[in-house]
Amino acid sequence: QVRLVESGGGLVQAGGSLTLSCAASGLTFNRYIMGWFRQAPGKEREYVATISSTGSTTAYPDSVKGRFTISRDNAKNTIDLQMRSLKSEDTAVYYCARGPRYVGTLFHSPQNFDDWGQGTQVTVSS
Repeated sequence: QVRLVESGGGLVQAGGSLTLSCAASGLTFNRYIMGWFRQAPGKEREYVATISSTGSTTAYPDSVKGRFTISRDNAKNTIDLQMRSLKSEDTAVYYCARGPRYVGTLFHSPQNFDDWGQGTQVTVSS
């Protein structure tokens, strides 16, 4: 059974930084695309970063590009999301998710991700 556990959320002032972590178990971690998503109240869940199985390829939407960095440690079965220059619009519940096996294409849609963590709240005060 796949288990994903996020940590590191909290309250931060606008312009500040925060790093989220996700610990995975119950899967052959180094085979799969992993991703971070977020969902704000009243909005759909959106992707903020995805990473290939080896970590060599990453993708971000324009809204966070240059501010967020996703990384993974396949020896520890973890992924991180470093967030800088945070804005009030980054406020959301952030989720770690397991995508399909990586065969050369990164996926961004939540529908392509099968296992999810419980989420961690990030609140950016302006």
